[in-house]
Formats: sequence, C-alpha cells, structure tokens
Amino acid sequence: MRVPLSWLREYVDLPATETGRDVQAKLISAGLEVETVEHLGADLKGPLVVGQVLTIEELEGFKKPIRFCTVDVGRANGTGEPQEIVCGARNFSVGDKVVVVLPGATLPGGFSISARKTYGKVSHGMICSSDELGMGDDGTHGIIVLPPETEVGKDAVELLELVDEVLDIAVTANRGDCLSIRGVARETAIAYGLPLRDPALLDVPGPNAFGYPVKVSDPAGCDRFTARTVTGLSPEARSPIWLQRRLQKVGMRPISLAVDVTNYVMMELGQPLHAYDRHQVQGTIGVRRAQEGEKIVTLDGVERKLHAEDLVITDDRGPIGLAGVMGGADTEIADHDPSEEGAGATTDVIIEAAHFDQVSVARTARRHKLSSEASRRFERGVDPQAAAAAAQRTVDLLVLLAGGTAEAGVTEVVAPGAPHTVTMAADHPDKVAGVTYGRETVVRRLQEVGCDVYGQDELIVTVPSWRPDLTDPNDLAEEVIRLEGYENLPSTLPRPPAGRGLTARQRLHRRIGRALAGAGYVEALNYPFVSEQVFDQLGLEADDPARRVVKLVNPLSDEEPALRTSLLPGLLAALRRNDGRGSHDLALFETGLVFQPRDAARVAANLPVNRRPSPDDIAALNAALPDQPRHVAVVLAGAREQAGWWGKGRPADWADAVEAARTVAREAGAELGIRKGQYGPWHPGRCAELTVTVDGAERVVGHAGELHPRVLKTLGLPARSCAMELDLDVLERVGDTVPQAPSISTFPVATQDVALVVDAYVPAAEVEAALREGAGELLESIRLFDVYENAEQLGEGRKSLAYALRFRANDRTLTVDEASAAREAAVALATDRTGAVLRG
Repeated sequence: MRVPLSWLREYVDLPATETGRDVQAKLISAGLEVETVEHLGADLKGPLVVGQVLTIEELEGFKKPIRFCTVDVGRANGTGEPQEIVCGARNFSVGDKVVVVLPGATLPGGFSISARKTYGKVSHGMICSSDELGMGDDGTHGIIVLPPETEVGKDAVELLELVDEVLDIAVTANRGDCLSIRGVARETAIAYGLPLRDPALLDVPGPNAFGYPVKVSDPAGCDRFTARTVTGLSPEARSPIWLQRRLQKVGMRPISLAVDVTNYVMMELGQPLHAYDRHQVQGTIGVRRAQEGEKIVTLDGVERKLHAEDLVITDDRGPIGLAGVMGGADTEIADHDPSEEGAGATTDVIIEAAHFDQVSVARTARRHKLSSEASRRFERGVDPQAAAAAAQRTVDLLVLLAGGTAEAGVTEVVAPGAPHTVTMAADHPDKVAGVTYGRETVVRRLQEVGCDVYGQDELIVTVPSWRPDLTDPNDLAEEVIRLEGYENLPSTLPRPPAGRGLTARQRLHRRIGRALAGAGYVEALNYPFVSEQVFDQLGLEADDPARRVVKLVNPLSDEEPALRTSLLPGLLAALRRNDGRGSHDLALFETGLVFQPRDAARVAANLPVNRRPSPDDIAALNAALPDQPRHVAVVLAGAREQAGWWGKGRPADWADAVEAARTVAREAGAELGIRKGQYGPWHPGRCAELTVTVDGAERVVGHAGELHPRVLKTLGLPARSCAMELDLDVLERVGDTVPQAPSISTFPVATQDVALVVDAYVPAAEVEAALREGAGELLESIRLFDVYENAEQLGEGRKSLAYALRFRANDRTLTVDEASAAREAAVALATDRTGAVLRG
C-alpha cells in the first residue's frame, strides 16, 4: 500500500517538521512494515510552468515527425516573449495548455535543461510528458494536456503536486484495514497521539423504497449491498489534476472520471466499489452463486467459465460481474470519445458498495487467476459499516466533478448480525508479554484502535467493524503490546533447570553427523517436499509403503505437494545438481525426519499461550501428527580415493555405501546384519539389506549399495552412483548408546590367517559371523583382506576368502596352542554353517 504523506496529512494534523522518515519510524514501532519512503521530486528543480501553445510548424525532411512550437509562458521566462521549443509529440494542438520546463531547470534523474540546437532549430526548453516528470503512468505516454482553465505561467510543480513523500507499506494478511488511507491515518493518529478526522464520518441518507432494485440470494456470501444512482454525468468531464495525481501516487492509472472516483474512494476508505452503466443493466441486480456452465466476459476482455462456488452479480440476462473481484464487460462504463460528439459515453451510473465473504472472494480470485485491488481488500477484510459512507462519498464526488444529479433512492440490503465481542481478563496482556501494563493502559489502547470496553477485572470488548482479525483475547493482547512498543519488552534470558541437556536421540544424531563428516561426507540439507512421481523414478513397487505420503493442504509448490518418506529424493537431486555444476567426486549425507501417515487422522487443537501446555496437551498434539522417524542417508559418485603420487586412487562403489551403514551402526552401538537384498532403486546384484534384531526378531532397517542403471538414467545421475539409507530410530532402540571405554590389554597379540573356499553366492558377512562366533572371547578383531576367484584352481563357482584373526587375552600371553585352537574352532563352525573348505 502506497500512502502519500500529503494525503495522510488531510486526516491527521502531523507537525509540519515531520518527514516521511519520521512517520515511517513511528509506524514501524506500531507494528506496520513500512518498507521504503519514496521522495517524489527530490531532484526536481524549476522553472517548470504552465504554457499555452501558440503556433506549431511541422518540420520536414527528418525520419520522424518533428514540430517547432511557440509557447506562451507568461512572465516565467523573464521576457514575456513566446518560448520556442522543438517537440516530437503529436498529442497536442494549438491552444492547448501544456507543461513547459525552461532552461536552467533539472528534471528527475538529474537531467539538466538548457537551450540547444536540434533539427535545425534552437529549442529553449521542453514540453513535458508525465514520464519525464516522474509522475507515473497516465495511460497516454504523451504530452500532458492541462484543462483549458489552467492559468498560463502558473508553477507546474505545485499544480501537479510533483514534490511529495510516499510511504510504501507491506500490509500483512490480517490488516486489511491498512489497505486504505483511512486505516493508515488511524494508525498514524494513534502513534502520534493525535485526533483522526475520519473520512467515513459522512451524513448518509437511510434506505428507502425508491432505490434501484437489488436481490441478495446468498446472505452468507454478501451480507451488505448498497446501491446509489447518479444521473446526468457530463460526457466531457475529466478527472481533475489532484485526483489523477493521488491515484498515480498510490500506484493506479487514471482511466475516466467515473472509474477514477470509485478507485479514489476505494483507496481512501478501503471499500471497493463498482460503477455500472445504468442503461446497460437490465432489470434487478442480484447476488447469487454461479451455475455450472455459465460464462462471463470480465473487464479485461477474457471470457471465463464460472464455477458453482463463484459469487456473481447478475441482472436479468445473467452474470454481469465476479463479486469482489472484477466487473463484466457488458455493463462497463464507456468513456467519451471527443471525435464522436459524446457517442457511447455513460451519463447515468449505478454505484455498488457491497461487503462480500473473504473466503469466497479469495477462492474465486485464485480459481480464475484474477487478482485485483478489490479482491486484495476483500480477502483481508473490509469494514462492512463503510459501504454506505463509501457510496455517499462516490456520489458526492460525481455530483461535484461531473455535474451529475444524485437520485433520492437509496438501496441497502443488510443481513442480520451483531458486533463481535471478546471476553478477556484485564491482566491477560500482562501475562502474555511478561510486563505489567495495568488495566488503565489496556483499556486505553483498546479504545484507541476503536474497541468499546466494559468491565473491571474481566473486560467485555466490542471489536470495531474494520478489524475482523480481532477474534480472541490473544489478538487483543497483541494490540496492547504493539502499541506500547515491542521495543519496550524486556529481554530476559530463560533459566533452564540444572541437569537437562541434549536427549539421547539428539546426541546420537550429532555423533553420527560427526562420524560421517570424519569419513569424508559433506552434509546436504534438503527441503522435505517431494512429488509422487519420484517414486516411479526410484522404481518402487505399486504397493510399496513408501508411496503412502502425507499431502500438504497448501503446498509451496504444486509440483511437490507431499512430504518425503525417504531422504533419497532430496539427496539424489543434490547429487545431480552438483555433478551438473562440475563437482564429479561427491559424497553427501543427510540426517532428517521422514513422514509416514497414520491410519486414523486427527485434528490438532490450539494450545493455550497463558500457560505451559500440559503433558496431555502435548500428547494430543503429537497424536494428531504423522509418524516422523529420523533417517540417515548417504549418496556417492565419482572417486572415493583420489589418484596421485601415493597411488591410483579408486572409484566409489557399493562397499563404501555398506561401510557408511557400518559407521552409523557403530555410533549407535547396534549390531548390524548385512545380507544380499533387492529393493527399489538399488541394483539387484549390488544391494545389501541391512537388518537388526528387535525383540528377538530380525527387522530390515535399510539398504545400501549401487543404484540401478535404469534409475540413474531416469534421474540423470552419474554412472555407478551408490546410496545408503537407514532408520536411525530403530538403531537407537536396539543399540547401546552409552559410550563404552575400550578394554586395553598390555599383553601381546597373536595373529593367525585363514583362507576359506566357499561357493561364490555365499556372502562374506556370513563367513565372518561364523568365524567370529567360533573363535570365542579370545578373538580381538577379524579382517577380510583378500578375495580370490580362479576357476582352474578353486573350481567353477567358487571363491577364496582370506581373513586375518587377532587373538589377545586380558590376563596373560597366549600360547601358540591357545591361538591355534581358537582358529580351528572358528574354521570348524564356518565349515559347518557355510560349507567352507580350508584352502591349502
């Protein structure tokens, strides 16, 4: 909302020394977001005067039309002689009054004016357009032609109100009242402690039986409809300069007198209005819901197919406007065409000032992708009590400026209703802010915003009609706090009780992040939003539980309306993006929540703000949320070890993804089972299924390995990319999260190697598990250091696994016999379980 300071001063007697910056500071302190203060005409310097065109000579021989003009500027040039000016514009004639800038002046943008020779003539100044003066769009983009009665030689800076300050306010969705000069003036008056001259306080005649007939069939969608009629408008009447300039300063383009007046009153009072050509309206004006299949051509010339929820304005023919959004072309106000002696010009108008349902208008505007100044205001809340005053103000201006006659008939259709009241404890704002304001301050501040307040310890507050956002005690408390000044709230550090720190879940989360970072992974945080098409790209089965998603009611992007059930979509997108920007050796990780819908959906209740939520409150709130387990995932591509003078290096492969899972499991203190698996995006021959034992039963907690080539092609990922994902919450439940100090023995280690030949399909993890169990408590560590395959030596479909076994005791030095016996026991159990044969 753009607010000219000169317009604001009409309703609030601000001190003459107050600048736009001063008003900005006051309004920001009161809670309004004043983004900028624009200084119009700050670099404008005269002389800039009104001139009358005396002669026009067309210059020939140039690529574009050029005119040599003489202009009477009175005594402004010091001589009284006509001013000679060269101009290329064509929209003015001899006798027209124009704006002339004389040599020595400076136009906006630092453009200095001097006498100069051009097109074979000397031009002593310029005839100005609105663009050159920084006035904004006037719809013509040509020379400013002033009314004939304008005095020659008059200062044009003052006439056109070129010097002003304009406050640009970002109005939040709950403050629809501030989308008007009236609303901002009220806030300014409160901030300065000055009286407000309310422009809506007008003498308005009561409704009678002579008004234009109106029928409202949907009182829920339109609870108030005021109609007034003005006849005999002069077709030649044009908006005066002051009205055009005010519209330009607030960012609107002047169109025609009747339309300009309705726009002016809307910006002044915040009440959108619409003017109908009376001769184009057929029969009774109605308000109802649209019927399926109905169509309307709106003022922008687009034919729109209506929805059954659209609220429309009708006459006997059908819809003539989208209520609260835009009028129809059939009843559009027609402007006078000077070339046709008033043909087609509108002389009689019906003024509509109505109050429409916020939600209905918002949905219609979004459904038709048709946002307008009117819909912006109705969506945020319009004062229903201002409709009659706005209609009266419009009628008064049309009578004054266009010579019209106001008909005596006044139509008002009003649905029954009562003012909204809120009951609030007098000390409620004190409790919310942690500051003692006292009853007197609370009552005074509420009265300043327009509330009627009764009661002592318990206040009964009647909310003003222009503040529909004040619905409960917390809203009233906010009004008191903001007007007393947010900056006056004390800064108090909370005092946490002793003994509380991070939860076990938080500590595990941090340990895993440090461990993965230490292993060379870079954390990449992603948005939790996904499209449902990504599950097809990942190759998930149609009945996969991961396809059950929580959908957002109001997503940030229509392309990603669901919450993630896996971390992989976001990580793989980050991998693709970084690879596309030249980073080919990548190892990324993320820990975060995934979202799984519950079978029985519940609605979360509003928690109180005057006390700490009880355990039951928090439990009920959590029960209404989807399940949100924490996962960890990694993705790899390119080189895992760089080549250099130290060696060849190697690419990342499935084993690195499995090792990342082992790293996470070690930090969680969980025993991780690893076996061959097949799932979704992973390569069926290079996928490990990750398991843990929960309550005596084995449970799959994730997968790791190389991604399927089809998935890589679909998502545009580098070849041989790998990934891993684990359920951290399950690991936390089964793991020992209390760090255990390692047992350090001072006795020497005994190392023995063993090579076992097994079938090629036998996982090395199974052989290792059997060796570990068979070796017993003397085994300190086991390491696979060689895998050998040779059909001639080992046989077809066989492989050799070589392990280094380290034995050590805490209380003695092991003998060779003890170490050998442990080795033989390990080999015996591996032979029994996996069919392994000791390699000779």
